[in-house]
Amino acid sequence: MNQKNKKYFYSEIEDQVIVNFIKEDFLNRQQQRKQYELTWELNLNFYLGNQFSYISNAGEINDVEKQYYWENREVFNHIAPIIEARLSKLNKVKPLLNIRPSSGSDKDIYSAKLAKSILQSTIDKYSLSSIISTANYWSEITGTSFYKLSWDDALGDTIGVIDKQEIKNGDVTISVCSPFEIYPDSNSSIEIEDCESIIEARAYPVKYINSIWNTNFVGENIDLFDINNNSFLSGMSGRSNITKVIHSTKQDHILLIERYEKPTKNRVNGRHTIICGDTLLYDGDLPYNLGKNGNKSYPFIKQVSTKQITSFWGMSVIERCIPLQRTYNAIKNKKHELIARLASGVLAVEDGSIDIDNLEDEGLAPGKILIYRNGTTPPKFLDAGSIPPEFDDEENKLRSEMNSLACISDITTNSSIPSNVNSGSAISMLINQDESRLSLTAEHIRESIRKIGVGIIRLYKQFAKKVRLGKINDSNNIMQIFYWNNSDLTSDDVIFEYDNELENSTENLKSLILSLYDKGLLSDENGKTSSDAKHKILEMLGFKNWEYHDDLIENHKSRAHKENLQLLKLEAPLDIDEHSIHIVEHTKFLISDQSSNVDNDFKEKLLKHIKEHKQKQNFIKEN
Repeated sequence: MNQKNKKYFYSEIEDQVIVNFIKEDFLNRQQQRKQYELTWELNLNFYLGNQFSYISNAGEINDVEKQYYWENREVFNHIAPIIEARLSKLNKVKPLLNIRPSSGSDKDIYSAKLAKSILQSTIDKYSLSSIISTANYWSEITGTSFYKLSWDDALGDTIGVIDKQEIKNGDVTISVCSPFEIYPDSNSSIEIEDCESIIEARAYPVKYINSIWNTNFVGENIDLFDINNNSFLSGMSGRSNITKVIHSTKQDHILLIERYEKPTKNRVNGRHTIICGDTLLYDGDLPYNLGKNGNKSYPFIKQVSTKQITSFWGMSVIERCIPLQRTYNAIKNKKHELIARLASGVLAVEDGSIDIDNLEDEGLAPGKILIYRNGTTPPKFLDAGSIPPEFDDEENKLRSEMNSLACISDITTNSSIPSNVNSGSAISMLINQDESRLSLTAEHIRESIRKIGVGIIRLYKQFAKKVRLGKINDSNNIMQIFYWNNSDLTSDDVIFEYDNELENSTENLKSLILSLYDKGLLSDENGKTSSDAKHKILEMLGFKNWEYHDDLIENHKSRAHKENLQLLKLEAPLDIDEHSIHIVEHTKFLISDQSSNVDNDFKEKLLKHIKEHKQKQNFIKEN
């Protein structure tokens, strides 16, 4: 949305043709996606506790009405804790990304290391974990979520000021799109790349749109789950208002529709069209080179909970659990009705024997004197029987079956170990099995994160043409700073450093490390653990900086790195400097590809600086 001008010129009549075409296309896609959307809304209702809702034959979500006024209509929500338990497991999936060099040359190996640092720096800067958690929430409830990668010229570092306005060098943006905002051309396309075109319909604050596009649109209240009924579609047949559905209304917003077409022979760069209301805001090429070999592609990454064959949309475990949850609520409510009958009783009264109005108003309070007509049968309680044991059995079976369908167990939902399991190894095996059941969903998340990494590198490759400053904390939590630009990025082959995080949890890794240490497998031939190995063990156990023997050395290296990047303006060597370390770090910088980003004048100064270090080092040796 950074393009403020149309790339291709159209007359007003041609503009209106494009707007009408996109509106009609959008409406058709809404109708095609209607059944999926109703399913997502029903899932949301059940997750949030509105569990007496259903999809009617008219294509609406309605509420089941009470058959009798006295019926119990409580909700015993087991779907919410199931989803929360799954999310607590899936949010552990935070794979470490690495870049595989495009060749074995020193230049490409250095480029891959630099790309990894850039990737990690971007992940830290945008708190990718929080973004992934939001996407996991949508995919677990609706079955599908999307990441959108884009470039914003208003972000990044300030590189100048024009007319008192700061000029930025731009940066990557990563956002989450709910499935309610994405409309593929076909719901039977499996992957995003299979779609000929995709529409994104998202509500933005009207002030934001007017400031970006220099327009004067008027905002309205937009229901994010029912955008078919917005005023700009007036005159078009959308679905009717639904009842008893979870709504999320944003005030003073406006709907922006972006249509993306994949590259074809006629349009090798694809097509990107943006409309708002009856106005064509932009029509041009796809903006981002997110495809292979720098080709134009869609800016979206799809993540699903469970794949559905021949369907673009994933499936949520809530869909499987809804019939069981309905039955569970019915049994639980009937059970409570029986308990109420047992507790309060059902009184049989002969007609005309007592004051019925008084009995209905006051009931049978303890110690109440009940007066009945002489010669009539005294009131008596009917035998209400007892609660059949089948209620309890069915209740337990339903809960167990819901957990089974959701791929979790009582260990996860109740934090309880089966009574017949006492061995620590058996308990550990049960926990691992429980987590491995989620491995399929976890793999979808991992692949989405990998694609995000690829997209970040490709966007920087396209837009980061000027030298930029990167920052990252090393393993000792020391800030490392580096210069780079897009010419340094020769590979976008993103891979994972470790295996599945669910199976190799932090607790399992710690247990394995301690076991290896106890068996002496981390010691040298003399049975001793080196200082470096000790530090690495402590780091893997979560103590990154504790008792690290080379703190002083690392500080000297950090100071040398800052001098390499001119942050200390190349001060004269200090007497307290460890000259041998400075000489090595400065020399490594000068012979590395990273030095290509600095001018020759600085290189000459750095060579002189190295010479001064050597002179001081020799002076110390001689004295």
